[in-house]
Amino acid sequence: MRAVLIILMFSCVTLNAIAQSGKSKSVHKHAKSGKMQIAEASCGQCKFGMAGTGCQLAVRIDGKAYFVDGTAIDKHGDAHGETGFCNAIRKAEVKGKIVDNRFVAKSFKLLPVEMKP
Repeated sequence: MRAVLIILMFSCVTLNAIAQSGKSKSVHKHAKSGKMQIAEASCGQCKFGMAGTGCQLAVRIDGKAYFVDGTAIDKHGDAHGETGFCNAIRKAEVKGKIVDNRFVAKSFKLLPVEMKP
C-alpha cells in the first residue's frame, strides 16, 4: 500500500512538471523576456490568415502570429505597395512582450527587402 502511494505521488509531481515545461515552451523565449529578435512581419489578415477587419500589422514568432500593439501597419510604408505588408512577408527586428495573445512592441525596425539573385 505504501509503495502505491509513493508511485501515485511521484506520478502527480512528474505530470505537473511536464505540464509546466510544455506551457513555457509555447512562446519564444525572447518574446517572453522582451529581448531583441528577428520576426516575420506582415498584414495579419492578408498574409497570415488571421481573423479581423481591415489590414492590421502582425508578427509571426515560432510559427504563431500575433497582432502588434505599439506601432501600426501604415507607419512602415505603403501596406499595399509591391513590398508592403499586404503583399509580402517581411523581416523585422522587434523587441517587446506577448501580453494577452498580442505582441506589445517596444521597438519595431523593418529590415531591408532581401533581393533575390
